[in-house]
Parts: sequence; structure tokens; C-alpha cells
Amino acid sequence: MPPSPAFTPRFKASATSLTRVSAVAAVLACSAPAFAQQPPGKGEPEGSSWGLGLAAISAQKAYKGMDRETKALPMISYENRYVKLGGPNLELKLPGIDLNESQRLNFGIVTKLFDGAGYEASDSPALAGMAERKSSVWFGAKMEWENDLADVKLEWLGASGNSKGQRLNFGLERKIMLSPSLMLIPQVGVEWVDKKYVDYYYGVRANEATSGRAAYTGKATVNPEINLTGIYRFDKQHSMMLNVGVRSLGKEIKDSPIVGRSTENRVMLGYKYSF
Repeated sequence: MPPSPAFTPRFKASATSLTRVSAVAAVLACSAPAFAQQPPGKGEPEGSSWGLGLAAISAQKAYKGMDRETKALPMISYENRYVKLGGPNLELKLPGIDLNESQRLNFGIVTKLFDGAGYEASDSPALAGMAERKSSVWFGAKMEWENDLADVKLEWLGASGNSKGQRLNFGLERKIMLSPSLMLIPQVGVEWVDKKYVDYYYGVRANEATSGRAAYTGKATVNPEINLTGIYRFDKQHSMMLNVGVRSLGKEIKDSPIVGRSTENRVMLGYKYSF
């Protein structure tokens, strides 16, 4: 893993900035489903489960001149056999298929009210004169294959507005119990994003071009990503989670004149009380 850029936190009061980092919190919370369920080793939740907590999130985007953003935000989660809620992300669970005692296929309809993508022109001098790029509302479907070796996940999402793009995510994760209270979840994945997505968030329109910023039309690309999550349960109610992740950007994003980094990274430390 490449070293992270220098830590230069910036606290912003704007609603747009808060929304973007809130989305990161929601995505990370959902990327570690055990954090929203029963204690490790206790099996599937019976009935419904919900929790409240607080998370500190530090995220570095790839745009030129954009500082690291650090926020402390509340977290909320709810899950039963039919639905799963984590921040702005909602999943409607569809009937699954038990292949055998150790393998199962799960299906779901997913909604993401926002995902943290985009920027304001004031976020960086390199973006001066650019029109704001807003986060989108996403709708799609997911499939998960649970097995003894690793959980395999496939998710498709389409934006209802703004970027009007599409995303396809494929990932592997494995839950490793180091003790009755401590779980590690390594994750690897790859995300395909279409031309509309890349062009909206990383393209430069003709009326935005300057002598130092050429016009740029985005193309579809693939972004590999790795994550590591650690979850520690003090008891049935109290738990802590640490998540670190790095996303390597595809060439079609790195070639954009408003992009100054080849990777994006994030760190999240959270506490949760389960009811």
C-alpha cells in the first residue's frame, strides 16, 4: 500500500461538504456488515437489531489541491430479515437460496441516497471556475455468495440524476475471527464506472477550460480497491470499528487535468451501541 499523503485536516461547515463525508461514513459502515449485526460468532440476528454510534472519518480525494477532509459524524443502523439500513443506504432483502450447509446466495434491491462523490469549485484552486458536481441518488441490485472460503459480492447501480452514470462493483471479503471478541475483515474489489460517470465527475467542459486546464472528456474505466476492517466487541452492546481503504484510479480518471493523485484513501474509527 502506498504511503498516505501528509495529514492536513480541514474542517468545513458547508452542507455540501458535510454531505460528501457523511456518505463516506455510510459506505464504510455498510462495508463492514458485522458492525451492524450481532456480536461476532453469535450467528444471524433474531428479529430486528439497531444501533447508534459516532464515527471519525478522514478522507483524501484525488482532485488537484484538495485537502484531506476530517469529520466526526453520528451513525445509525437498523436490520431485520427484510431490510437493512445504514446511513443513507437502504437494502430490501429478497429471498435467498441455500445451496448447502455452508453456501448461500443472497439477493437485494439497493438504494443509495448519496455517495460522497463530487466537489464545489471552492474546494481547490485547481477547480476555480468549474461548475459544481453533485452526488447522485443510486438504485440497483446486488447478489452475494456466502461460502467457507470468502464472500463474493456483485452490485450494479444506476444514477437517477446528476451524473446519470452506472457502476458495477465486484468484491471478495473474508471474516477472520482472531478471538471471540475480535474480527478482521480483509476486502478486495474492483469497480467499473461508465463514461457518463467519469465525464461528470472528472471531465472538463469546453466552457470550463483555461490556459492551464484543458478540456477533457471522460471514458469508462476500472478502479481496484482494498480495505481492511477490524471490529472489537467489548460486550453485546459496545463495539469499536477501524476501517482503512485505498482505491487506485483508472487511467481514464488519472489523465484528467483536475486530478492530481493516482489513489484515494480513507480512514474511519467508529463506536457503536447496539440495542
